[in-house]
Amino acid sequence: MAVANTTKTSWKLQEIVAHSSNVSSLALGKTSGRLLATGGEDCRVNIWAVNKPNCVMSLTGHNNPVECIQFSSSEEQVVAGSQSGSLRVWDLEAAKILRTLMGHKSNICSLDFHPFGEYLASGSMDTNIKLWDVRRKGCVFRYKGHTQAVRCLAFSPDGKWLASASEDSTIKLWDLTAGKMITEFTAHTGAVNIVQFHPNEYLLASGSSDRTIKLWDLEKFKMIGSTEGQTGPVRCICFSLDGACLYSGSQDTLRVYGWEPDRCFDVVPVGWGRVADLAICNNQLIGVSYNLTNVSSYVVDLNRVKKSGSVIQGVIQDDKPLAEPTVKGTTIRRNYERPLTTCASQRVKQNSESDRRSPEGERRSPSSEDERDEKESSAEIRNAEDYKEIFQPKNAISRTPPKMSEPFPAPLEDESFLVKPNPALDMMTPMIDRLGQLKNPPIASSTPVIRVEPTVVTAAARPLPVVAPAARPPPVAPPAARPPPGISPNQARPEPAIIFSSRNEPIGLNVGDFLPPARNNKPVSLSDDDALSQIRKGHDTMCVMLTSRHKNLDTVRAVWSSGDVKTSLDSAVSINDLSIVVDILNIINLKPSLWKLDLCTAVLPQIEVLLQSKYESYMQTGCTSLKLILKRFWPLISDTLTAPPSVGVDITREERHQKCKTCYKQLKNLSNVVKNKAGQVGRHGSAFRELQLLMAPLDG
Repeated sequence: MAVANTTKTSWKLQEIVAHSSNVSSLALGKTSGRLLATGGEDCRVNIWAVNKPNCVMSLTGHNNPVECIQFSSSEEQVVAGSQSGSLRVWDLEAAKILRTLMGHKSNICSLDFHPFGEYLASGSMDTNIKLWDVRRKGCVFRYKGHTQAVRCLAFSPDGKWLASASEDSTIKLWDLTAGKMITEFTAHTGAVNIVQFHPNEYLLASGSSDRTIKLWDLEKFKMIGSTEGQTGPVRCICFSLDGACLYSGSQDTLRVYGWEPDRCFDVVPVGWGRVADLAICNNQLIGVSYNLTNVSSYVVDLNRVKKSGSVIQGVIQDDKPLAEPTVKGTTIRRNYERPLTTCASQRVKQNSESDRRSPEGERRSPSSEDERDEKESSAEIRNAEDYKEIFQPKNAISRTPPKMSEPFPAPLEDESFLVKPNPALDMMTPMIDRLGQLKNPPIASSTPVIRVEPTVVTAAARPLPVVAPAARPPPVAPPAARPPPGISPNQARPEPAIIFSSRNEPIGLNVGDFLPPARNNKPVSLSDDDALSQIRKGHDTMCVMLTSRHKNLDTVRAVWSSGDVKTSLDSAVSINDLSIVVDILNIINLKPSLWKLDLCTAVLPQIEVLLQSKYESYMQTGCTSLKLILKRFWPLISDTLTAPPSVGVDITREERHQKCKTCYKQLKNLSNVVKNKAGQVGRHGSAFRELQLLMAPLDG
């Protein structure tokens, strides 16, 4: 009986349709853990109460997709940055637009509010960081130094420093008072996606696409720890409220780390996919992720998560307890000194008056264009009851202690419960009545899922995710290109233009094909055996495909073991299986030291194919490889081709010149492909526009 009543450690809380088009960004309110902001390609910012199905408020004003969102520490303001480089700040309590800030030349990639003063920092794909005075409506300082997009910004708890993380693999620490860089950390080998200050100590954590988390001592400015074992890029990290451990959200997993010494206390499986943000409240960790138009929220019970212990090779030994990390940390590292007041007058280095009125549009005084933008912006209250409950009490004098939010109740291990669906789904499920014809459909898992497809299809008839860990399509002709066995071509659904790497259903399968035909509008019952028979069709074909892929990978691995990367890639290309090429590129993209000029000549033709693929994961891999080549080899190619001819015979130089000439021709071809795709809307267009900026010297 005791086992049957055990509650879950992690569970799905809710899934909602958040926007009318794809979701492009989201953020949790870190103070309460109960507010969620989502940004979409529909140019809107929607505010939600976590675990409630209805949108509380919808904010308009942006004319381009929203790329980045952040709440203020009080959660009374929210800022959103768009693809055009503009920022808009809304006052949620007053339900109105507060400021429109212009100045960046490209996508906004990162935002953070100052913890005390009325300041806001923004980072962009244009490599600049700007510090804004929200009250005076102007940029007061600009920080330069990064060479690629600034992916994350974080103010220190005392409000004196600003940390910035970039795709150039560096972390920079800025002194706001002096207006200059204090130090730079360069140990990461991939793009740095996230940085966070320790809540008390002079300590900084960073997560990178090189699959590591590193910790930095901010007194000695040196690295004190580096984690291993991440299965993918690190995109979310979060210190515990007492600073005793660090939580890391990665693909379908939560990891708990300690430092000095480095150790992993616990690994918790969570089905959140590519998690986008984390927050802690009531000893529960809230994680949110998005896919297409949907946003999912998950809960992890931190009471059930191990946060201390001895770790040997990643395994926690319960018989060898260790002291809590904070005990050691407090004795060796200084704590932040927080001001006693709101510190609205905290000093920061500011540009001169003439700099603030530069042609870039960093104005202090409002212009007619800004006033028009703010008139066109609005905050539409969608749910008055929730709005009053969340925001209005701040206006009234409270005679009693404020009401604290309750923890989300954990379901039992064997319980399958449903979350209240979003009413917006009712308009999107024309087949729901037909799905009701299924007799005793099997349950995929005990987590609540709101889907237009029935569980029987997504759980049992799902061949694709088995093929590759990165959810890529199978190496041989994908099911979308031909109907599964037993399904006629005219029954198969039309193939989408882009097949996303994260999706809610297998490509090429139609729900209706697994349902019996109706006779005289009366449903025909389908036995369990018949249902399983339908689902198992095509299993042998899939096994053949997987066996073929395994054989091809073994072939390439045998060549790889010799240490010749170029020959390994040539072997993968000769197999004529693009998924094998993608596997090789995903490995060498993480190790820039493996790249040589002759490797570029072999990779560039493959990149051209990948960029024009219908698979999102292929395009992402191609973009990453092309960015790496441009960053590391374009200066060499340009200098070699523009250098005057040498005197005498220099065979090495001639060979290098020929390779550079070949690369240049291939890059020119790729430049046309990138230009054609840069006009796309959403994250694909954003990636291609960034490549277009990097390839601008080719047109010179």
